[in-house]
Parts: sequence; C-alpha cells; structure tokens
Amino acid sequence: MATDFRIEKDSLGELQVPASAYYGVQTARAVANFPISGLRPHPIFVRGYVMIKRSAADVHKSLKLLTPEQSDAIIKAADELIEGKYLDQIVVDVYQAGAGTSTNMNVNEVIANRAAELLGLGRGDYIRVHPNDHVNMAQSTNDTYPAAMRVGLCLKFPDLIASLDIAITALETKAREFDDVIKSARTHLQDAVPIRLGQEFGGYAAILKRCKERLIAAEDGLRQLNLGGTAAGTGMNADPKYRKMVAEELSRKTGIKFRPAENLFEVTQSLGDFLHFSSALRLLAIELGKIVSDIRYLSSGPRTGLAEINLPPVQPGSSIMPGKVNPSMAEMMNQVCYQVVGFDTTVAYCAQAGQMDLNVMMPVMNYNLQQGLHIFASSIDVFTKKCLEGITVDRERCRMYFESSVGMATILNPYIGYSKAADLAKESVKTGKTVVELIREHKLLSDEQLKDILDPRKLTEPDLQSAGGSSGG
Repeated sequence: MATDFRIEKDSLGELQVPASAYYGVQTARAVANFPISGLRPHPIFVRGYVMIKRSAADVHKSLKLLTPEQSDAIIKAADELIEGKYLDQIVVDVYQAGAGTSTNMNVNEVIANRAAELLGLGRGDYIRVHPNDHVNMAQSTNDTYPAAMRVGLCLKFPDLIASLDIAITALETKAREFDDVIKSARTHLQDAVPIRLGQEFGGYAAILKRCKERLIAAEDGLRQLNLGGTAAGTGMNADPKYRKMVAEELSRKTGIKFRPAENLFEVTQSLGDFLHFSSALRLLAIELGKIVSDIRYLSSGPRTGLAEINLPPVQPGSSIMPGKVNPSMAEMMNQVCYQVVGFDTTVAYCAQAGQMDLNVMMPVMNYNLQQGLHIFASSIDVFTKKCLEGITVDRERCRMYFESSVGMATILNPYIGYSKAADLAKESVKTGKTVVELIREHKLLSDEQLKDILDPRKLTEPDLQSAGGSSGG
C-alpha cells in the first residue's frame, strides 16, 4: 500500500522510506546498498554517538546557534535514545561505506524525526529540525564517528575492569588457599624443581594485574576527542568555542573526563589510540589464554592426566561417553581469547590503511573493538564464577608427583652429591620408586633430615633455604 511509505528526497533524488521508520532517506539508501552481515552497531556505541549529538545541541543552544525549541527537541529525543528507545531504528550494517557516514546519518535522522514528533510534526518533516543542518551542526562523520568509538569504548571499559578485578581476587584467594600445597613445577612440559600451587596461582593473579595496568594506560588515550575538527581537522563550520565546550559537556553527561585533542589533524588522520587499546586487549588475550590452558592441563584426566586440580562440573562432556566431564568454561575462555587476537589483527590492518587526511576503515575497526571488549567483559566474569572460584586441589596427588619427580635429585645435590643424586634419579625411573623411597631404602638420610630438607617453604622460598651446601651449577 502507498500509505506504507513516505517519500523523502536527498541530493540523489527521491526515495521511498517506510512510513513507520524514524530513519530517513540516507539511511534507507545505506540499507539497500549494504545487505552484508545483518550485524548492527553495539548499543553502547550508539549510546555514545547519541550523547555526542545531545552535547552538541546543548552547546549550540548556549552559543545561540540553535533556537531553544530546536535544541530542546533534539536533547529530549536524544535522551530517549540514551534510555534505550528506538535502538531498532539504527539499522545500517556494520560493513558499509568507509568512515561511517551512513551510521552518522542514521543517528541524525532518527533524532530529527523524533524531534519533529515532539514538535507536533510528522516523520520526514524536517522544516524545524533538520538531520544535517541542526542535529549535525558543526559536525562531520570524520570527527563524530571516531569520537563515538572512543566514548562507546570508555563507557564499556569499566565492565572489563570489574570482571578482571573479580578474576584477580579469585586467583589471589586460591593462591592463599593452596599456599601449603607442594608440587612439581614443569618447564619444557617436563618435571622440574618444587613449587607451591599457591605460588603458581599467585603468579596468575600478578599477570592479570599487569594486564589491567596496561589496559588502563591505553584507555586514557581514548579520552582525547577530535570533536570540532569537522571534516579534516581545520574546524570548518564549527564555532571556535565549540571544541572545548562540547568536550566539557560530554564529560558531564558521561562522568568520564574527556578532553579536546591537542592536535586535531593527528587524531583525525590516525587511529593509533585504537590500535594501542586493541594491542592491550590482545596482550590480555594471550596472557589469559596461557593461564586458562595451564588450568586445563593441571585438571586433565582425571585418571590418565595430571589431575592436580579439579574444576567444578558445569555440564555433561560427551554425547557418547557416560560420566565424562570436560573443562567447558576454560574451553570457552580460550576461544574468546583467540577471537580477540583475531579482532586485533583486523584493527591493525585498519589502522595502517588510512590514506592522507582521514582513515576511513573505522566501521569494521569499531565493530571489532566493541565486540572484543564486550565478549571479554562477559566471558571473564562467567569464567571466574563458574570455574576459578570453584577450583579444588588434590593434595595427595600433588605430593606424590613431587616426590616421584626426578627434580628431587636437584634438591638432594647439596646433601648427597651430584653423582649419587643422578644415580637415584635413574633408579627412580627404572624401578618406579620415588626418590624419597630410595633415600630411605638406601639409608642415605634420616627421616628427620628429610623432613627438614623437604620443608615446602624452604624448598620454594630462597631466603628460607637451608645453607646445607652449594647447589652447584
């Protein structure tokens, strides 16, 4: 039916737009041009974009460049979107023309049409609030899109930090709980010198703390904005006061301290801040992935693997093998880590692909950054609660591995000499007896001496080690 559509016009001519749509003609063209993935921008990115439009309207009201009627309608419409209304009207595919012009116009048109309604007009009637002239005043896609990327990432960032803090706390708790558990360390995946399980978990916690510090440092770079630079950094069509005022207004609205970029040309041309942040996410992915893989190794078995620790069962592990339980949460976490590394590869290529005065590869870069941050924040939280917090230890198995390890010979060097220790190691491998059993069998050391030598803290803390002799080289 004809009434299902309205006719709108842009520089390319007239086009039918669904009558019920809050978006307009430029969005409709983009929807027709890019039926690529079905993926839409992350809601928190859209929220950040709308906050920029709201802040701009507020500033232009103060500068008397918009009438109170225009600015108030834009602000009210923006507030509704910020609350989560009309998000289904942000419809342009993630994979679109470069720079994100279609998404910028999608946001402009939705705000303009909702503002028109608030002023008693119909959708598509832009006589009082126009998408370009008023909602997009003193703006370009080239400064608003990267600014919205920055705002969206900074809005989501606390969720990742909160998840990391929970994971760090869980690992530190396990480090204390397992502090007295002696076991064999493994280097080259082979038995090595003694270590306490608590020391391993304390190391994991420290690794994540360092990752957190690097992320916080990288996030600070996202807080500089090129708003007011408009198309190329020159600030054409923007009031000279706008640049500083819009950063201040956006800071008030978000509670995040944004600042104008020192050099608008740098921030318009370069996506280096995003690459730096993505690199910090990749580093977390690699470090966390290593920790998760360790946990999978340590829990392997339970009969034919290491099985030094036990992971909480969360679901059956096989459709054919009754009773099988897999490290499901750890496997999920590993996959997320690998995906984030893949996202970073895309971001790196995008950052390199900027030509001349603008890098146009922002839409796909934005999706990868937002998606990586989102899945990291949620997956780390779930992994901590459903896996890390429920880990238990098999103390006897850890002790048995420790006493069976040929690494025991290293401990005995200062007391019985290298040659004798090497002979015991060979005999242990040949007979299956532990080195401790052979020491007792050959009466090389008394039980009292063994107890003192094998004290877990003396073995694993250099400052407490007995001065029983030189350890050699």
